Formats: sequence, structure tokens, C-alpha cells
Amino acid sequence: MKSDSMKKVIVVGGGPAGLMAADVLSSAGVEVHLYDAMPSVGRKFLLAGKGGLNLTHSEPVDIFASRYGARRQQIEALLKGFDGGQVCAWAKGLGVDTFVGTSGRVFPSDMKAAPLLRAWLHRLRHPAAGPGVQFHMRHRWTGWSADNTECTHLNFDTPQGPVQAQADAVVLALGGGSWARLGSNGAWVPWLQARGVAVAPLLPSNCGFDAKGGWSEHFTSRFAGQPFKSVAIHFTTSQGVSFQRKGEFVATATGVEGSLIYAASSLLRDDIIRQGHATFHLDLLPDMAAEKVLAEVRHPRGSRSLSSHLKSRLSIDGIKAAMLHELLSKAQMNDPAQLAAAIKALPITLVAARPLDEAISTAGGVLFEVMDKNLMLEQLPGVFCAGEMLDWEAPTGGYLITACFSSGKRAGEGVLAYLGVK
Repeated sequence: MKSDSMKKVIVVGGGPAGLMAADVLSSAGVEVHLYDAMPSVGRKFLLAGKGGLNLTHSEPVDIFASRYGARRQQIEALLKGFDGGQVCAWAKGLGVDTFVGTSGRVFPSDMKAAPLLRAWLHRLRHPAAGPGVQFHMRHRWTGWSADNTECTHLNFDTPQGPVQAQADAVVLALGGGSWARLGSNGAWVPWLQARGVAVAPLLPSNCGFDAKGGWSEHFTSRFAGQPFKSVAIHFTTSQGVSFQRKGEFVATATGVEGSLIYAASSLLRDDIIRQGHATFHLDLLPDMAAEKVLAEVRHPRGSRSLSSHLKSRLSIDGIKAAMLHELLSKAQMNDPAQLAAAIKALPITLVAARPLDEAISTAGGVLFEVMDKNLMLEQLPGVFCAGEMLDWEAPTGGYLITACFSSGKRAGEGVLAYLGVK
């Protein structure tokens, strides 16, 4: 039975941030009601785990914090309360061991998301203290009614019709605007803005891009979906910021995507916003010096074709050879100096990021400047925000989910402080 003094909190959003906030609150004996628009919680969490759930990264804390770019200071403050090591300890507490992969990324021992989510939901429903979290599925938050001045009174659409709910405090963990089919569609932006909350425009992050002019039908039909392996890209923005990294990426029907592109996506996207385009240089042979490449290209090839020569001398064939033919003229291909230079620095110009809904994650969101240190909105006392709906971004590699966890934990602790719950 609920005591008259028991506090009630509404959490909106069943992703990692919302679930973590609910975990903190329910563990403190607070009555928690979690609402989500989807039939079940953790859908993006489960999708992220399809290829192996990357929970966090094992690199030193200073390097880890640097991955959050312009929002390093704000996210670093959150990570002090729940960093990568604490993520692993949290998983261990749910009966899930973790291991560090060869790249430094941290995964559950079985690589799967579902067992971890099941254990987590069991604990949320049956905490050591308190009544357990009550889940309300297929409840899509629709903001506040026009005549409702109480910021902790919320409206929801349900299969049975509209309902209202109220609580002593609210945690909004609504996600960004990517992967709308999993529940994050950015519909919340105008509702918060109407209440005076400053929100930076939602932008695609960890996304693909369209190349200038697109690819030829010949290239697309043969190579769309194929990876560039063992390559590097280097790029200097119009603001003088440099990026250089080895890795892999994929050619798409309209441009490029994949881990190496995602790592540079914020810089590429912002340059496109500033000047309408961004050009990176592709090094097809990053482990070979330019002088050596030129020498091999100039090596007499006798009766062999240029394609056979490049394959024999430099192991350039397939998609790498095709991209050279795609972007260089016949005269450039037959000029050893120009061809060798292109092999080491082939310019690829991008003109647009792919749509927000295709992106892995979102940049933009609720500004940290309109929240206190516990992520409570200054304009809406008693309303806290967490997760990807905040104005930050990070590359893939465990940084996204770790920041969602840490912000959810901070918001939950902030609610406890706001309500005076010990």
C-alpha cells in the first residue's frame, strides 16, 4: 500500500536514460511510472546490440571525455557520477560480465543486449525497496494542454484514447530524432520551446553523406554496399580543424557511410552547413609512403593493362580501383604523378548529410545552459531531462550509451534531491 508521504515520479521514455533514471528512483523507494509510446521499452538499445552491444569504452578518462567535443565539460561532469567502469559494475550487478575487445570497446560477455535488458527490467519491477516501476506502454506523450500551467501534469495518447497523468516530478528522456520507428521522433521540440525552453535544432550525427553529383550507374550497380578496407581519410574544416584516421567505410548508392565516416561526421556536417559542401581526402594505401606509391605506379608495365598493373604492384583493385576511375579523368589515370597523388589523397566532395531518421544518433537538443547541474529545466521546476534529447553528440564506440546512462543517473538523483528523498 502506498503511504501518503510516498513521492510519485513520471519518467517519459524507455531508453537507457529513462530506465536508468527509473532505476535510481525506484531504488530509493519512490513510486515510479514509466511511459513509452512503443509496445515495449529499450527498442533502440536492443537494435544497438544486434551486432554486439557496445556498452562503453576502456580508454583513459581524459581521452574518453574528449570524445564529446564542444560539450566535453558538461558530459564530463555527468561521467564523474557514472563512468565506463561504473557501467561495467552496473552490468555485473545485473549478472552480466563484460570484456574489453581488441579496439578497447567494452561488451557483455555474450555480446547480447536482450539478457541484460531482461535482468534490468526484472530489477525495476521488483526492487529491493519500494513498489517497483509501473510501465505504461503505448502511451505517447503529447505535451501539456493549453490551459495546463502545471508542468508536472502530462497528456498522453493511448489506444484507449487520451489520458492525463500527474506526479511530484517528471523526467523526460525522449531521445533525439533518429530512428523514429523505434520511438524517437523529435516531436517534443515544439512543446518544450512553447514553454520557453531553448532547444538547438536536431541534426544527424554518426551519419552518412551524399557525394557531389552522386555516383555513376556503373559504379553504383557494382559497388554500392561494398567497403573500403584499410584506408584513411584526412580532412581540414573551413575553421582549420583537422581530422585524420585509418579505418573502413562503405560506398552507398548516393555517397558514403560507415565507421570512418561517422567518426568525422560532425565536422563534415558542420562544414556543409557553413559552406554547402565538405571535401575529405581518401588515402587508399595509408601504410605506404607517397614516394613508394609513385615509384610503383611508374614501374614499367609492359603489355599489362593499367588495372593489372595497379593490382600487381599496389594491390589496388575492386572498389578502390573503381573509385579512381569514378573520380579521375582518363588523362589523370594515365599520368603517373597525378594517379599516384590521387591514390594517396583522392578528394571526395560531400554536399548533404543523409536524413536525420537514418542517422545513428542526433546532435542538438535541450541546451545545458537552461538546466541546473542536476538537469532540471529552469523554466519548468520539477521537470528534468536526460539522454539523447540533450544538446550533445559523440562518436560510436560506447560513448553514446555511456552518456545516456550517466545523464539518466544524474536526473534521477536530481529528482531525489528536489523531492527531499534521502
